[in-house]
Amino acid sequence: MSDRPIDSVGGGPSPASPAVPPLVLSNQYVRDMVFRVPGAPGIYTVQNLRPHVTLSLDVQARRAQEGHPVYEVSLLLGCSATTHPPTENAEPPATAFVVELAYCGIFTLQNVAQHVVEPMLFAECPRLLFSFARAVLSDITREAGFPPVMLQPIDFVAFWQNKRAAAAQAIRAGDSPAA
Repeated sequence: MSDRPIDSVGGGPSPASPAVPPLVLSNQYVRDMVFRVPGAPGIYTVQNLRPHVTLSLDVQARRAQEGHPVYEVSLLLGCSATTHPPTENAEPPATAFVVELAYCGIFTLQNVAQHVVEPMLFAECPRLLFSFARAVLSDITREAGFPPVMLQPIDFVAFWQNKRAAAAQAIRAGDSPAA
């Protein structure tokens, strides 16, 4: 029999010193949300409304506590819906609703190599926040009397890589604000 203490959760021996997780999500919240129905009440009289939804997405990160590895990561979702898809040579469809959502988390990065900070902040952190932001968007559209918007999963690694490549291209083209 071992003299090592038993881990009460897993049943196995507990480590001599607990490992510090590299990424800790300490809080998450809706920082800002706007929901508009510009055509109300008329939009609610449209029979069999099946909104045509467009989505915009951005991820931002900033240090939340100076001198500490604590960051606020913001998942910014813009969602607008029209009564039907736009068609060429036709009047633009009426706007059903517009949602702007800033869903944020406070993350602490501990013992993380510098080259890993950016992918953690712009890929892993938004991945952790996404399902909660998705639920907020679905709930608010449903509560407003529309079919709930159900976002499909997003590959945040590819999103970050594409955003990084676009920024590098803009710098090479001289479109950088610093240039």
